[in-house]
Amino acid sequence: MGSSSDSRVMQDASKVLDQFKIKHEDQIVSAHRTPSRLAEYAQHAEKMGFHVIIAGAGGAAHLPGMIASHTVIPVIGVPILVYNDKHPQKNNTSKFSAFGGLDSLLSITEMPSGSPVVAVGINKAGNAAIYAMKILANEFPELKKKLIQHKSNQHDSVIKESEQLKKEGLSKFAKNKFK
Repeated sequence: MGSSSDSRVMQDASKVLDQFKIKHEDQIVSAHRTPSRLAEYAQHAEKMGFHVIIAGAGGAAHLPGMIASHTVIPVIGVPILVYNDKHPQKNNTSKFSAFGGLDSLLSITEMPSGSPVVAVGINKAGNAAIYAMKILANEFPELKKKLIQHKSNQHDSVIKESEQLKKEGLSKFAKNKFK
């Protein structure tokens, strides 16, 4: 992640990877404030045999693209809605980005030809972890089985909720779901 404030979003990726018992490394590497560390980290990732890098950043969001420019390892960018951590109230009113994270999304997706970065939705670090595992599943059959089971569990969950909705009716279902 590009900054400690990104941890509130990027922890979702860590939680998903932990749930699937995927070994990972979490670091703060700023494209703008520690550019030499960024280059060193890309080389470290290659030496350590990383298969995928998830890079989250807000604002100009140069981290994913700059990491990608230093390695051939696939990079998944997580655009992060920037928050003002110095705001006295840590709630939605302390959002800092005038563009709602769209600035970060565009910075990540609009990379020059020849240096692509895959992007997930704004603040969707959990989706980045799942996408990373899909890449890894091509090499690790046991992980592929876990992802197939995960999809099946999602399917079953939706069917269960649909049956509950039919049984209770929409008003009661919504009231119970969003207490």
